[in-house]
Amino acid sequence: MTALEFNTQFFSYMAEISADEALSAKLIKYMKKLVAKKKDPTEMTHEEFLQRVEEAAKGETMSFDSVDDLDKYIRSL
Repeated sequence: MTALEFNTQFFSYMAEISADEALSAKLIKYMKKLVAKKKDPTEMTHEEFLQRVEEAAKGETMSFDSVDDLDKYIRSL
């Protein structure tokens, strides 16, 4: 299915659903469930962030003499 076909079908269905209040309510409820399942693993609370920073400070550190050395290291990962 192409993007154009998808958009055509999607908006056609949305037009039908938006005309019916009960279907719209069901769709919103289902969409909330879908979004909740797709939680971004990089999201964290302020406390979780501070804890990770604290843990990182305890770990091994690295330093580089130049930006080129840093770039070589990052590209090697």
